[in-house]
Amino acid sequence: MKPKKIIAFLFFITSFIAFAQQKEKLQKENADIKKQISVLSANLEKTQKESRLSVANLQNINQKILLREKLYRNTQREKRFIEDDIYLRQLDINRLRRELAKLRQDYSKVLVKAYKNKGVQNKVTFILSSANLGQALRRIQYLKQYSDYQDQKAEEIRGKTAEIEATIALREKAIAEKEALLLNQKKELKTINDERKEKEALIADFKKNETKITAEINQKQAQSKRLDAEIKRIIEEEIRLAKIKAEEERKKREEAERLAKIAAEKEKARIEAENKAKAEALAKQRAAAEAEAKRAEQVAAKKAEEEKQNKANEAETREAYEKARAARDKANAAKQQEAQLAKENTEAKKAAEDKIMKNYGLGNVSGSSFADNRGRLPFPVPNGQITHRFGREQHPVFKNIVIENSGIKIAVSPGTIARSVFTGEVTRILYDSSNQSKTVMVKHGNYFTVYSNLSSTSVSQGQKVATGTPIGKVGIDLDGTYTLEFQVWNGQTAIDPLGWVSH
Repeated sequence: MKPKKIIAFLFFITSFIAFAQQKEKLQKENADIKKQISVLSANLEKTQKESRLSVANLQNINQKILLREKLYRNTQREKRFIEDDIYLRQLDINRLRRELAKLRQDYSKVLVKAYKNKGVQNKVTFILSSANLGQALRRIQYLKQYSDYQDQKAEEIRGKTAEIEATIALREKAIAEKEALLLNQKKELKTINDERKEKEALIADFKKNETKITAEINQKQAQSKRLDAEIKRIIEEEIRLAKIKAEEERKKREEAERLAKIAAEKEKARIEAENKAKAEALAKQRAAAEAEAKRAEQVAAKKAEEEKQNKANEAETREAYEKARAARDKANAAKQQEAQLAKENTEAKKAAEDKIMKNYGLGNVSGSSFADNRGRLPFPVPNGQITHRFGREQHPVFKNIVIENSGIKIAVSPGTIARSVFTGEVTRILYDSSNQSKTVMVKHGNYFTVYSNLSSTSVSQGQKVATGTPIGKVGIDLDGTYTLEFQVWNGQTAIDPLGWVSH
């Protein structure tokens, strides 16, 4: 194959692969979007049954429209990929047809040449007319190669024809895929327009009921302010009581530390006295052993000097040195015993002190804190939809209404149970007679989590709860949706829960 043809072939291959990968990625993304639309459709069906004029319902419609518009844009891109694929297939078909024409032209020349060469046509005559055996064998080989060449050219023509047919089939498949995509796009555009009309109708209904909805929002805001004020008051009282308790515990700990130190000093003095006699005995043993070793070393040195002067034999000198070595080993062993006793004495006093401190309740206390788990706390409800975020936000329909939230509001399915997001203690359970809802406050050291708009509770005041402990059943809100109001407080300051829970 010529270099230009190789480059063209590689271009087609890489282009097809790139388009196929991009198209596959788009199709996967579209499948995911369709799943999200399916979930939103189910949520819409649920919220419309509960209350059509709700923020959750409007959010679902908006999100559904956004997803469908994204899906439409993706299909537009996919259509362009298919069109590029069709174009490249056509280029490939044109290239293959040119190559096929060239093959047929070459094959035609071969047949013409064979026809003109009568000797080659009459193979037997061509072979028998050879001058000798060698020439005959060469003619047989030539005829075989010529026949193989003809067969090869014919096979190339058949292969190229099959390749063209396969490429045409792929092009036709792409054309059919494009037509199906265009049909789906028309349906998708109609659906988008229908959903936009549905949104417009919903907004119109909102505006028709503006007086009623505004009154409900004002009522809810008033309830929230009363609840926030009560929460602040309770937290202030909790902080005051915590300070009193902390002061009492500090004094109690200081007294415990004082008594523990006295008891520890007495116990260490007893251990010290008990080991003193042992230490003195070991010191005497060591001193005696060192004195004995010194004498033995002097005797050995004297024997060595006498041996030099031929006044003693070698055996006596060696014996004296062995005795000196044994005496020194005994002295070292006594010294080690002293060191071991001193170590045991120190360890015994430390162990006695630790035991006494523990008995007085002064051991180290460790545990995971609420603050250490920021961003990793579980969501208080399963499959919840956040309808209102922390802080001030404008109403999605009524631009003159600004809503203030000390936490987040989460729309849920009927019967949903709110659960504790962290280990703590139920400090208060509040009841609002205006809407018959309950609020549970859970204390986590300096932090508090608040679970409001509950129809019933599963805990009692003073109860210790763990992460995931059921708190209560989520109740219905003024707009007809089942909504949990969830707050996080650091002392007397409300903070954004979405910075703490994973969602």
